[in-house]
Amino acid sequence: MDFDPSLYPTGLCEQMEPLVGRVLAGNPSPYTYTGTQTYIVGNRSDRTVIDPGPADEAHIEAILAAVGEADIRAIMCTHTHRDHSPAAAPLAAQTGAPIIGCAPLVLEADGPRADESFDRLYRPDRILADGETVAGDGWTIEAVATPGHTSNHLCLAVQESGAMFTGDHVMAWSTSVIVPPDGNMADYMASLQKLYEREDKIYYPAHGKKVSNPRQLVRGMMGHRKQRERQIMKLLQSGPAAIVDMVPQMYKGLDPRLKGAAGQSVRAHLLDLLDRGLVERSGELWSSLP
Repeated sequence: MDFDPSLYPTGLCEQMEPLVGRVLAGNPSPYTYTGTQTYIVGNRSDRTVIDPGPADEAHIEAILAAVGEADIRAIMCTHTHRDHSPAAAPLAAQTGAPIIGCAPLVLEADGPRADESFDRLYRPDRILADGETVAGDGWTIEAVATPGHTSNHLCLAVQESGAMFTGDHVMAWSTSVIVPPDGNMADYMASLQKLYEREDKIYYPAHGKKVSNPRQLVRGMMGHRKQRERQIMKLLQSGPAAIVDMVPQMYKGLDPRLKGAAGQSVRAHLLDLLDRGLVERSGELWSSLP
């Protein structure tokens, strides 16, 4: 990994702004970067915990230490990949706090990313629909439905400060991997457009640094996806091709551990193009249509 772990200590709560603290879990990987970042919102009598992360005892203890004497009003999850939601159940058991946020989602298989398989034990007490809110002492969090990375993905916006917790939908260190059939490129692009039209001031993703220029980054991400689409169409103009042959041409110098994930994103693009009548498929081979 291209970072110095000593610069990203786990188990400590870093105050990001008056209403937001951040605790890093000890689960770095090629897919989670420095690890999952759990956020704690509130600075008065109660708190909400966002993306409690893996069910790691040390991380749960660090969350409880960061909360201190305050009550936990809610445990909220942006989606149910295994690096985001498993700590919700043991944290709820210890504190009595309700689990609120995304809907449960379990698939038999979700591509090559074993570290991000779905959390089969996730049981929310309340599922938030788009626009619904959870409020506490001095804070209000709005659910913003952002399907694409997963169909149940939510971003969570703090109405008082303009902060947005973007989960895996928007990250500064990497683009989100879209793994069909649940991950959907058309939904992902629509969700990016939805965020672009909002006026949130700062993004706090579940992995990587905060984003101080949200709309600029989102605009760049949409442009990047359109560029990938153009790459695919240009490759197919030379004749039918399989995804396994497209990936090395599209992703120069890619970490070999990420080839499977890159292939899933290419497949998501191709399925979107298929739905739009721009390509056709014969077995493993894809072709452009005139």
